[in-house]
Amino acid sequence: MKLNDAKLRTLTTSGKHADGAGLYLEITPAGGRYWRMKYRFGGKEKRLAFGVYPTVSLKDARERREEARKALSKGEDPGALRKAAKVKVLQEAANTFEAVTNDWLAHQAGRWEAITLERTRASLNADVFPALGSRPMATVTTREVMEIVKRIEARGASEMATRVLQRIKAAFRYAVTHHRIDHNPMLDLVPSEILKPRKVQHRPALASKELPAFLAKLDAYEGDVHTVCALRLLMLTAMRPGEIRGARWTEFDLDNALWRIPAERMKMRAEHVVPLSKQSVEVVRRMLPLSGDRELVFPSPFYPSKSLSENTLNSALARMGYRGEATAHGFRALFSTIANEAGWNPDVIERQLAHAERNQVRAAYNRSTYLDDRITLMQWWADHLDARKQGKTLKKGNKA
Repeated sequence: MKLNDAKLRTLTTSGKHADGAGLYLEITPAGGRYWRMKYRFGGKEKRLAFGVYPTVSLKDARERREEARKALSKGEDPGALRKAAKVKVLQEAANTFEAVTNDWLAHQAGRWEAITLERTRASLNADVFPALGSRPMATVTTREVMEIVKRIEARGASEMATRVLQRIKAAFRYAVTHHRIDHNPMLDLVPSEILKPRKVQHRPALASKELPAFLAKLDAYEGDVHTVCALRLLMLTAMRPGEIRGARWTEFDLDNALWRIPAERMKMRAEHVVPLSKQSVEVVRRMLPLSGDRELVFPSPFYPSKSLSENTLNSALARMGYRGEATAHGFRALFSTIANEAGWNPDVIERQLAHAERNQVRAAYNRSTYLDDRITLMQWWADHLDARKQGKTLKKGNKA
């Protein structure tokens, strides 16, 4: 006879009280009331637990029995399915989007500069974690990610939107690689198909004709010597401002006029050897009595354990009268323009700038560092700058 609610309310006899199709209520001698279902799978008798009566009602227990019977009709073991579901819940709880992404950031920490890690984490904290952080990573959809990056774009930060999308995709790749999720739904998200085209804003750079006046102002500039020397080395080597600001004494071989920047400090994550002109060596030697006993060549005059700040060089240029007309990064464009116009090998120039070869096939075959050619080029460049102070122009192959 099937059970009913009236009978269940008055039922006190210990034992198993059947409802049919394997479902029964087991009453223990201590008074506990437990829903159970007996079934056979693979020739073995098994049991499922459905909870405690009356928390789990008769109706609820019957619904769970029917779900189990549907699984059996498909040749599936309902007990194994329940165990797998519990494992999935536990796995998803341990693999939220924020937890996995933080593990990805920790994995990258040894490869990135501290400022890169900080900026990446800040962008995720601001725009992604509030919406998706507590969600199981496996449940995050492409639509949700697209909505986030489009909101970033809508506030006028299209470059940040692209970076955030790339960071999310990288976190998902990490998650698949380390078996935190089974598949990567973000593979087909391409920034150009989601975000609007943005106009590239090139950093302001001096024109060649402005060099004599600028170099005269730099010679007369009475700012901090750390900043002045950093600006001089920036111009003489055509390196990125961050590579100049972070320069360590251990990287320099002044006797052989070489500066070896380790991979972790380069944008393309490859070691870069910079030939130093005689003028460059003089600039670096000038810093010896000022910072030779420290790690950094160009430490902050206020916080010697830290490098010059990111805005220090541009602020100096602004005080010299070049606000909006020149940036520290723009000296690379100036060097490239003048060297190309003078007829130097473009491959040599690009290698000096530590640019990656965009043609991947060509890059696979062309691994030359052009060091000898770059030694000649950079001495010519330093001599050219000296010539421009006098209003002269140094042609390729000439000496000042």
